[in-house]
Amino acid sequence: MELRAARAERSLRDSLCAFGFELHPLQVGWYNAVLQPPFHLAYPDNTLAFVVLSTPSMFDKAFKPFVNKQLLKRIRDPVDQCISHHLSLVKEHFPDEKVHIFYDYEMLPNRKPKFLAQTAAHVSGAAYYYQRKDVKCDPWGEKKIYGVCIHPQYGGWFAIRAILIFPEIQVPFLEQYAPVDCVTTEERRIQLLEKFNFHWQDWSYRDIIEVKERYSEEQKTYFATPPAERFKLLGLQGGMQRSEFY
Repeated sequence: MELRAARAERSLRDSLCAFGFELHPLQVGWYNAVLQPPFHLAYPDNTLAFVVLSTPSMFDKAFKPFVNKQLLKRIRDPVDQCISHHLSLVKEHFPDEKVHIFYDYEMLPNRKPKFLAQTAAHVSGAAYYYQRKDVKCDPWGEKKIYGVCIHPQYGGWFAIRAILIFPEIQVPFLEQYAPVDCVTTEERRIQLLEKFNFHWQDWSYRDIIEVKERYSEEQKTYFATPPAERFKLLGLQGGMQRSEFY
């Protein structure tokens, strides 16, 4: 079983990392352990899974080449279809394995997400999920405050795209690593949550720490453009995009 898990991880990295994606393995049980039953993934606790992130370089390495090849096709949502394209190709590398893919934007019939992306990123060690409970002196009163993941290298300049699950590979030996707590002070955590909840459109929360790489100006322009108008930037015709978190 260890050999199968190692082969799966190696194949995924060979297929995705060159396109600006990042992978983090986890046991499904780590995820289920921190959530209420309605949000559990219906697999045994030791089941192997991988959280898939896109880093800033994905835009140039995967997205733009994908769009260039699709110019004559009708595209509903270029970013989603690019991610789906690359992960679907990955499945072809595992003809003898079952691989289940849940995307960050997919919903169940009851309108609950198929998986909670930020929770998965946190338990896999990919990025620290900062929430209201991480602030001791809560200044927000009755306001609704959403949490946000911060990556130790990219800050907020990344996105959680999917979780890949290998239902026939069990990994009781997999060691869990805590995510890097890179926003360590009370003051900075309050600042992060303030920026994310009330000023997210100015990009500033993404630079709450010093980062290795951030989105290019071209990439920022694309994501700052209203979804329905992004097709014009790409020279495409299409319907309304979803307003994805990027």
